[in-house]
Amino acid sequence: MKIAVLKEGASGERRVAATPETAKKFIALGAEVAVEAGAGGAASFADADYQAAGATVADRAATLAGAGIVLAVQGPDAADLPRGAMLAAILNPFSDRARVDAYAAAGVEALAMEFMPRITRAQSMDVLSSQSNLSGYKAVLDAAAEYGRAFPMMMTAAGTVSAARVFVMGVGVAGLQAIATARRLGAQVSATDVRSATKEQIQSLGAKAIFVEDVKGIEGEGAGGYAGEMSAEYQAAQAELVSAHIAKQDIVITTALIPGRAAPRLVSDAQIASMRPGSVIVDLAVEQGGNVEGAVAGEVVERHGVRIVGHRNVPSRLAADASALYSRNLYNFLSTFWDKDAGRPLLDEEIGDAVRLTKDGAVVNARLAPET
Repeated sequence: MKIAVLKEGASGERRVAATPETAKKFIALGAEVAVEAGAGGAASFADADYQAAGATVADRAATLAGAGIVLAVQGPDAADLPRGAMLAAILNPFSDRARVDAYAAAGVEALAMEFMPRITRAQSMDVLSSQSNLSGYKAVLDAAAEYGRAFPMMMTAAGTVSAARVFVMGVGVAGLQAIATARRLGAQVSATDVRSATKEQIQSLGAKAIFVEDVKGIEGEGAGGYAGEMSAEYQAAQAELVSAHIAKQDIVITTALIPGRAAPRLVSDAQIASMRPGSVIVDLAVEQGGNVEGAVAGEVVERHGVRIVGHRNVPSRLAADASALYSRNLYNFLSTFWDKDAGRPLLDEEIGDAVRLTKDGAVVNARLAPET
């Protein structure tokens, strides 16, 4: 089985789907690995490193010729792929359905890695968790870079510098890492989420939990551990609580996403105006519509004296580590199902059906079926 590793073509994408480490592991399984020239360059992996690991390095056409498996970070054009090949990548199927249909028409078995079920045995394959973890870390560093003051409390002969107050909204993988990173930098950290189960997680990291206490029966727990949509009563109570709290914060980091839907609005223009000049907001959901009113994807903008950071593709800003984790996710996924006799992965129903978008010329994933 030939595995092709592609150079990413999307603007600003610096990650690569296989590192020399995972290329060597695939070869140990009995696979042939071909890497497109320059694929790992932006993530600090040289072509020579892949060759030393036993992979071949060639142009795109030669890399794809005869490939049975294609690995990428973002979905490549269907026209480039060999018919019958298995493609594993982050495919963004809800917002890029036309590409999914093109994979079906091209006879490609497309596997969306972001559809990996959040079950115990798939934890090592979960690309959303590995990449979100880095996003939460980087969000705090980006906030610190934009913030014109220090994070920790400093006591000097000239006086005391107060600790920065950081508020994290949305306590999934990214939010938890943001809390931990801000705490390590010495900030005074608080956090909120609509899922009551996260309260103990926030407190375990040494942060203050900001939760609506007087609206009962709303847990906010959606499918797969994601937040679900809240009732109007809960939304109003949370908005009132957050408004009072956010006005006292120096830095706000928002991370809330609902798969397949626009990001929920968490911070309004009026709330931004209540913050003191020089404060910073980092919106990690900006590419899905944004949690923050006025956030602009790919830009740092200023409203009411507050800087709103909306960087695209945050994991790619830590390309070497993001690639290392992502490539291990892919290896863990494919190697788990690798059949030595068949010389290829044979996916089971639970995980295979969850991630498989297309097969045999059709779109087969139940999450993409038309609503009835």
